[in-house]
Amino acid sequence: MSAKVSALSFQPSATGRAHRLVRRGVAFAGLSAAIFAAGCRQDMQNQPKMVPQRGSDFFADMRGARPQVLDTVARGQLHEDSYFYTGVVQGPNGYRQELDEMPFPVTMDVLERGQERFNIYCTPCHSRVGNGLGEIVQRGFKPAANFHDQVRMSQPLSHYFYVMTHGYGAMPDYSAQLPPADRWAVAAYIRALQLSEAATVKDVPAGVHIANLKDLAAAEGHPEYAQPWPMPSTAVEAYKPIASEGTPGMAPAYPADPKISIPPSKPAPAAQK
Repeated sequence: MSAKVSALSFQPSATGRAHRLVRRGVAFAGLSAAIFAAGCRQDMQNQPKMVPQRGSDFFADMRGARPQVLDTVARGQLHEDSYFYTGVVQGPNGYRQELDEMPFPVTMDVLERGQERFNIYCTPCHSRVGNGLGEIVQRGFKPAANFHDQVRMSQPLSHYFYVMTHGYGAMPDYSAQLPPADRWAVAAYIRALQLSEAATVKDVPAGVHIANLKDLAAAEGHPEYAQPWPMPSTAVEAYKPIASEGTPGMAPAYPADPKISIPPSKPAPAAQK
């Protein structure tokens, strides 16, 4: 009997087991906190570094911001061909001069690239043929330049590159949309548009097939009543909107100008059933 009582007296109670678990949990938490504190050092916070807009005793001049090293150029910003990137050449006394020449040979691929970029970025104001009667100009936006007037015809080729780079008047710069090579391609295409306006059959190389414009329009599925593009004779005439009064979404037309000859629009043919 005494042996049984003695054995029962050594059995742990539920309360004792709970206390031991709590002590073990506290010990584990303390050990984890110690390990975490040992790993959370301030080396990165306190390491030597340059703080913006503050001085530094590391350099003799006590300046933290260092000047650019002389005769060094950032990667991709060499721009050794100044005319290619600026469209101007430096003359005497700092005078900048525009030239009527391309910085690289003009091929058919260059003209096709210029036409594509021109149709995307330039036609809303200048139209597909560069007459200044773009769609937004017809709707009352600030006038656009007519590339076929005497002023623009006399401007050197690099002038167009310079305007696309820096903007002019109401025209913003397109340096973000067009890299330098594309700006030159657009300038070359503008010159091609100018030359095409006064071109004759004699200007076509021998052996090249010449097709009638109406035949080309019919072959491409354009309406038979399609009219030629109106071409103002002066820059001022290109500024006059040609929208018809009462057309939804378009500004009212300006008073008729006898100098401008705009073919009247014809109604679309009725759909065949």
